[in-house]
Amino acid sequence: MTTDAPTHQMILERLGPGRWRVPAGEEWRNPSGGLWGGYAIGLATRIVQAEPERVGEVLSLTLTYAAALPAGDLDVRTRRIRQGGSVGVWEVELRPPGSEEVGVHAIVTTAKRPDTPPFAFVTMPQAPDPDSLPAPEIPNARQHFGSTVLERRSLDGFPPRPSAGSRSLAWVRSRREPLDKALLGMITDNSPPRAMYAFGMGVSTTTLSLTVYLHATDEEVAEVGNDFILVEYEGRVGGGGASDERSSYWRRDGKLLATSEQLVWYRKAPPPPPESPGYGVTLG
Repeated sequence: MTTDAPTHQMILERLGPGRWRVPAGEEWRNPSGGLWGGYAIGLATRIVQAEPERVGEVLSLTLTYAAALPAGDLDVRTRRIRQGGSVGVWEVELRPPGSEEVGVHAIVTTAKRPDTPPFAFVTMPQAPDPDSLPAPEIPNARQHFGSTVLERRSLDGFPPRPSAGSRSLAWVRSRREPLDKALLGMITDNSPPRAMYAFGMGVSTTTLSLTVYLHATDEEVAEVGNDFILVEYEGRVGGGGASDERSSYWRRDGKLLATSEQLVWYRKAPPPPPESPGYGVTLG
């Protein structure tokens, strides 16, 4: 399938029950070549939302990144595992075209959202207004990681460097369209790996698994519009090649929209050859 439409819109072509085709543009590629992990989160969300038999809102996603996916047409397969009175469970598989090898596997939970009394044990961190912070200008950054879609304004902890802590804060907003759950899911994979706060930029990483909990309703997310949301990132421990990360996503008025947990595979990149000016870093 080819199209001249902007691919950031995730054009979904339904081929039949449980079968979809989606063109993933080059702008979603990592520097290492595979598609940015956040794209898979957004795509799994949009696919389940488009399923005719879906009941309720997307509430959570758990993705396993088995192999890199190439840019271009993707084959997407879905299966409704269970639908109860309020909660449904869907399986989503993203594959290269014509392949039986799964690149990304997702379990997506949907639910009808009842009107229950709210409560909260956490509060939004203090942060300056995003409009008071400079917009970063990074050469060629708009060609990768969906940065044509997302704008970041970092408060502290960026760029990552070896230190005693891994916490960082950033304001993030959509450049293209009002925030929805698919875009919110993408933002959960839009931060520097926490291993870089232990070792610096000379680290190669890739996401193994990522779980997103979408606490807000569709309407509460939509109320953000094109405004910034505040993101708090933090890591706890790393060793044996794996490190963990967690993050929280706040609306400007203090409403907690989402949280995420991520497991990352990391290794220190080898030193560059003497004649080389440096080496790259893969942000998985």
